[in-house]
Amino acid sequence: MNPLTRWLRSVPAANPVDRRNAPFLQVLLLFFGIFVPINKSIFLYAIRSGQVPHPGILQLSADLATDALLVASAWIALWLIRTDRFRLGVALFLSVACVCVGIAYASVGLSRIGLDPIPLVLLSLAGLVMGRRTLWIMLGSLAMMLLACVALDMVRTGPAAPSATIGKAVSIAGVWLIIALVLDRTVAALRNSLEESEQRGQALEQTYAHLQKETAERERTREQLIHSQKMDLAGRLASGLAHDFNNVLAVILGYAQQRNRLAASGGEPALVSALEGVELAARRAMAVSRKLLNFSRLDISHPETFDAGAALQELRPMLRQLLGPGIHLQLERPEVPLPVHMDRGNFELTILNIAGNSRDALPENGTFRLAASREDTTGSLMLTLSDDGPGIPEPVRTRIFTPFFTTKSSGEGTGLGLSVVRDIVMGAGGEIGIECPPAGGTSVRIRLPLASPAG
Repeated sequence: MNPLTRWLRSVPAANPVDRRNAPFLQVLLLFFGIFVPINKSIFLYAIRSGQVPHPGILQLSADLATDALLVASAWIALWLIRTDRFRLGVALFLSVACVCVGIAYASVGLSRIGLDPIPLVLLSLAGLVMGRRTLWIMLGSLAMMLLACVALDMVRTGPAAPSATIGKAVSIAGVWLIIALVLDRTVAALRNSLEESEQRGQALEQTYAHLQKETAERERTREQLIHSQKMDLAGRLASGLAHDFNNVLAVILGYAQQRNRLAASGGEPALVSALEGVELAARRAMAVSRKLLNFSRLDISHPETFDAGAALQELRPMLRQLLGPGIHLQLERPEVPLPVHMDRGNFELTILNIAGNSRDALPENGTFRLAASREDTTGSLMLTLSDDGPGIPEPVRTRIFTPFFTTKSSGEGTGLGLSVVRDIVMGAGGEIGIECPPAGGTSVRIRLPLASPAG
C-alpha cells in the first residue's frame, strides 16, 4: 500500500460506511480544490489574451465568486473529514455547491444552460454518502433553485417566451427526478443489505461470545473431570500401594521368622544374608511409601534407563520370600543387557503384584516362572510370568484388569493390583495380556520397548 492510499484510508470515522466512502470523497474534494483554480486561471488567461470573448461583468463576477466558494468549501470539507467530522464536511460541501449551481444558473440563464453534470454529482453524493433523506433535501433545494431561475428569466426576458424557459426547467427537473428515484432505490437496497449484514454480524458476534462462554465452561468442566479422575486414581494408587506394601512386609516377616533357626544353628553368614534381605525389603517398602507421597505431590514417577535383567536378579530374594518356601521360583534371563526406560520402582511393583497374585492362586508346592527375553525383530523386552495353578476362568479373565474387581473374600483383596500393573505397563509404552492354556496355569505376558543404553 503506497503512502497516498494509506493517508486516504486513515480517516478517523466511527461509521464503517463513512470509512469506506472517505478515500473517494477526499479524492473528489482534492480535485475540486486543485483543478477548479487551475481551470479558472487558464480561462482568465484566455480572456486576457483575447483568445475567448470577454463575458459580461456580472457573469464573470458570479463565475469567480462561485468558483472561490466551491474551492474554499472543498478544502474546509477535507479538513473537517480529516478531523473526525465526516458528515459535517460533506454537508458543508453539498450546501455550498448547491448555492454555487443556483448562482451560476441565475447569472447565465436557463436558456443557455446545457447538460450540466454538477447537479447530478451532488445528487449522487447526497444519496450514496449521506443517505436517502439528504438526497431528497438536495433534490428539493435544486428544484427551488430552478424555480427561482425560471422567475428570474421571466423577469429578465419578459413574458415573451415563457414556454421555452418553463420547458427547459421541466426537462432539467425531470432528469434530476429520474436520477433521484434511481439513487433512492439503489441507496435503499444498499442500506437494507448493510443492515442485514450488520444484523448477521451482530448475531455472529453473539454466537461467538456464546461459544466462547460454552468453551470456557467446557474447559472448566474438563478440568474438574481431570481433577476427579486424579482423585479417583489417587485412591486406586493408595489402595494398590497398600497391597504392594503388604507384600513387602510379608518378605520382611519371612526373613524375621528365620531368626530363631539361624540363631540355633549359629549360621552367621545366613544371618547376614537374611539381614541383607531385610534391608533390601525395607528399602522397597520405603520406595512404596515414597511413591504414595510423590503421587500426592503430583510427582508420580521418575523414569530412568536401567537393565531389566539386573533388576530382576536383585528382586529374586524378595520374590523368594514373597512366594514362600513351598513354591518353586524359576528366573530366566539372558546375559545380554535389557535396557528399558521407565520408573524402576514401578517396574518392581509390577513384578511383585503379579507374583503376589500367583502365590494366592498356587497350591503349596506350585511353581512360579519368570522369564525375560529380547525380541530383536520388534525391539522389545518380553517378560513372561507364569504359574502352574488352576488358571483363570474366561468370565473372570475378561474383567481381570477392571479396577476393584476381585474374586477374593472381603478384606483379602482390593481388586486394584492388576489394574495398577496395566496402567504402569501402558504408561511405559508397553502391552500386557493374560493367557490360560487348556492344560492349566496362567501366563502374564508383558512387552516393553527397549531403550538405548544411554537412555
